Amino acid sequence: MSSAPPAGIALSVVVPMFNEEEALPALVGRLRPVLDAIGERYEVVAVDDGSSDKTPALLQDLRAGWPELRVVRLRRNSGHQAALTAGLHRSVGGYVASIDADLQDPPEKIAEMLELARARELDVVYGVRDDRSTDSGFKRRTAGAYYWLMRRLAGKQVPAQAGDFRLLSREAVEALKSLPDQQQVYRLLVPWLGFPSGEVRYQRDERVAGETKYPVSKMVRLALDSVTGFSAAPLRIATWLGVVSFFTCLALVVFAVAAYLAGHTVPGWTSMFVGILFVGGVQLICVGLLGEYIGRIYTAVQRRPTYFVADDSADDPADDPARDAAHRAARDGARDAARDGAV
Repeated sequence: MSSAPPAGIALSVVVPMFNEEEALPALVGRLRPVLDAIGERYEVVAVDDGSSDKTPALLQDLRAGWPELRVVRLRRNSGHQAALTAGLHRSVGGYVASIDADLQDPPEKIAEMLELARARELDVVYGVRDDRSTDSGFKRRTAGAYYWLMRRLAGKQVPAQAGDFRLLSREAVEALKSLPDQQQVYRLLVPWLGFPSGEVRYQRDERVAGETKYPVSKMVRLALDSVTGFSAAPLRIATWLGVVSFFTCLALVVFAVAAYLAGHTVPGWTSMFVGILFVGGVQLICVGLLGEYIGRIYTAVQRRPTYFVADDSADDPADDPARDAAHRAARDGARDAARDGAV
């Protein structure tokens, strides 16, 4: 379980955001009262994922009236999971919650998550969507298929309908920081760690403003990263396709020999043509699967960071020396504690 954090910051709330200028006022209007009501020191780590709208300017304006708000700005758009990684790695609270800026996940549940984690001594509390009626039928079906597949590939410890709305203890965050994964998919990584966990259920709301930042292309990319990052099943599928292809070719060889001996070689053209197409298709699928895994190996060998931080308001002592010094002390203390534990 989490010990008392340095500088007394009990809770960090990480909010990745990309072009969320329309949703920001509503987010602050709901999130800040919830955190103020907890009655403990907290920080909100807003990670600007290379926004091209007024999101960065609005965040800086909000900092003037909200001392607990901390802005981490990435140099370019690196993706939702990378922005979430940046926030988790720079958070300093004894517990760390993550939530999206669109308010589809209710901030009011954060206090319930924190209370449950402390009462039952849990390191992870998942936000589980038990009602997705506000989502489109296509979204519900594809999400259901995703979680069904992930639970069979990565294990039943993966909670169904649990996205990136969760609460983590400091120990769980440090464990995640120690992992060498290049493409993080936290909805699979966190259950894989095996920490004691619980669930808080809620109804998923509609996006409060703006457009979704997760179109079909990004959902497909997430599913592909999830499958290739947590299971070798696709390679086994390629092996079985190769076996099926071999026996199909063997049957066609027998058929071809029989047709030749019977003097009916011309009528066999159709079956041979179909056989060649089938084998070619299987080979392309297998090569594609191998290429995906080799690409991940290539990325891992390069060891390029998934994101670069342009600036962190906690590193600017000119804004608020007392608060930002506490942030820096907390971050340095957490890093030193993790290093001492590793030694």
